[in-house]
Amino acid sequence: MILANTYAESRLASLAVGVKYEELPAILTCAEAIEQDSFHPYQKFIRCGLEIDDAFAQCDHVLEGFSAMGGQEHFYLETNATVVNPRGDDEFEVFTGTQNPTFTQMAIAELLDIPSSRINVRVNRLGGGFGGKESRSVQLASITALAASITNRPVRCMLDRDHDMISSGQRNPYQAKWKVGLKDGKIFALDADVANNAGWSLDLSGATMDRCLSHMENVYTVPNVHVRGRCCKTNIHSNTAFRGFGAPQASFLMESIIERVADELNLDVHALRTDNISHNGHKTPYGQELIDWHMPQIWDEVIEESDFFKRRDEIRKFNQKSTWKKRGIAIVPVKHGISFGALHYNQAGALVHVYKDGNILLAHGGTEMGQGLHTEMIQVCAEELGVPYEKVFVSETSTATVANTSPTAASAGSDLNGGAIKNACEQIMARLKPFREAQPDATFTDWVKAAYYARVNLSANGFYKIPDIGYVWGSHSEDARPMYHYFTQAVGCAEVEVDCLTGDWALLRTDLKMDIGRSINPAIDYGQVEGAFVQGMGLFTMEESLWTRHNGQLFTKGPGGYKIPSAGDIPDDFRVSFLKKAEWRTLTTIQSSKGIGEPGLALGLAPFFALRDAVKSAKLGVGDNSPLDWVSPATTERIRCAMTDDLMQRARVLPKEGEKDFFVHLP
Repeated sequence: MILANTYAESRLASLAVGVKYEELPAILTCAEAIEQDSFHPYQKFIRCGLEIDDAFAQCDHVLEGFSAMGGQEHFYLETNATVVNPRGDDEFEVFTGTQNPTFTQMAIAELLDIPSSRINVRVNRLGGGFGGKESRSVQLASITALAASITNRPVRCMLDRDHDMISSGQRNPYQAKWKVGLKDGKIFALDADVANNAGWSLDLSGATMDRCLSHMENVYTVPNVHVRGRCCKTNIHSNTAFRGFGAPQASFLMESIIERVADELNLDVHALRTDNISHNGHKTPYGQELIDWHMPQIWDEVIEESDFFKRRDEIRKFNQKSTWKKRGIAIVPVKHGISFGALHYNQAGALVHVYKDGNILLAHGGTEMGQGLHTEMIQVCAEELGVPYEKVFVSETSTATVANTSPTAASAGSDLNGGAIKNACEQIMARLKPFREAQPDATFTDWVKAAYYARVNLSANGFYKIPDIGYVWGSHSEDARPMYHYFTQAVGCAEVEVDCLTGDWALLRTDLKMDIGRSINPAIDYGQVEGAFVQGMGLFTMEESLWTRHNGQLFTKGPGGYKIPSAGDIPDDFRVSFLKKAEWRTLTTIQSSKGIGEPGLALGLAPFFALRDAVKSAKLGVGDNSPLDWVSPATTERIRCAMTDDLMQRARVLPKEGEKDFFVHLP
């Protein structure tokens, strides 16, 4: 740890430090970890229906395969940053960009061996998080706090982009060896060994595997399931939470299985999806009943609104006439369970102060990172109190104001904090009731003044916990408690055009529809769905982390080598809509809204599989009908190399015996 008065001095000093390492054999990939039996302590499974071998014995067709996808860098605009100010008496004020103030508070208190009540973690806003600042931001905050404690001076640290990418971790790469059986045209049995690349520590990789296993069936009904998960211990940075938290990986695995089954059995992949979609009242493999389940309706509406069948026919005609430009189309359904997998996180607190002039100061446990949480919480507070939006102000998130906060994650920020705010406002309105009844024509400010002079408490501490959940792993599916509060459902349709000579491609049109319940703020929700889709498109088609084989170092540690979607990658025709003609009879969330921050990310599978459709057409054009293994991300290089035209075959260079790539591609 180097401390200096200026940033420039600290950089120069760091260059003077020399470190000698003994180079040891490295485990970088899941395959290497499995071969060397290198795992973190995690062994969970989900099983339902018949014994899996008995189920396969009843199937008309049984297929086996392997699917794999890489990880993803968060690439938030603001890298990890912290300022720690010692205030005497072992008290520290911590300004940090984190999604998890309480975890930061507890970690610093443990490191400095002082009571957590001496640490006040303050978060005004952070420049993006996406899960990358749920746990990994704590290491920088802790180091900075230690420096401030030793020197008794304020200490500030902000990581450069390359240092942030090297140290903070990414989305877990995943792979699965699977076996699937069909009976009477429907998926009857699924068996899978799923592994993720956790890195050097477990961190949240076990929790992401929980969610992956619980989303493996995606939106389909599979009566007989046995899926198992392992977290590989490797010598790379510790991977961590990322928007979607294992669910996009599960959707990728299941949809890859669907595509491969359709190829092998010469089935219409769209019909295969349609025939297997779950309906209201069906159960997941862990026994949770699908209630207020609108997936069949969303599916049909997107097919109609996107002119799917008409455009698919037009694309086939286009591809017959075009040699070096091919188009593809795909429609993909996804679901996302909303609430934390860790039961104790499904709670929130809020503090509402009503001042005697009628203005309101609102504090809650969520952090604002560009997702509009504070805006929606102000709306909730204003509506509950019956005051204009401008009357309510949120200053910051602070552990000194709202204690024991849950991380702002799992798309549950509005559900949890909104419920706590509603509870606090109800307390205040109950106290104001006598004054409202006495002066029914008066204003809110008049009631507040009257209550103040009557010595009525105008502050309230609200609390909320999600009811009726608490799945215990290993529970029998018939008597298990629900794992999730509800499911957000969505369907995406995408059309692409591929340049078969270069592998470059364009996204011509996208149609997205999501069930978001009754939106608190539609403008925010549209932005969240659009942003999640583009980020998901990056995950599945562009963003690839590479490691150098000789020393195991991350090579893609900046925008020069790591490519994220830019303005030119936005769909030419971008259509987003929300489910309207539906009822949510059992939805008990704040204003019957639904969490939407994460579910849209897996819709990035639509362009991913549309690219697969285009490449298949290109292969058929040269008489190649062989199965297509489609690995994520589908980069331009992979797209071009998947072609089997004469130019590609003549240019293809195969590795010599024992020769390996210079770069290591995960999983």
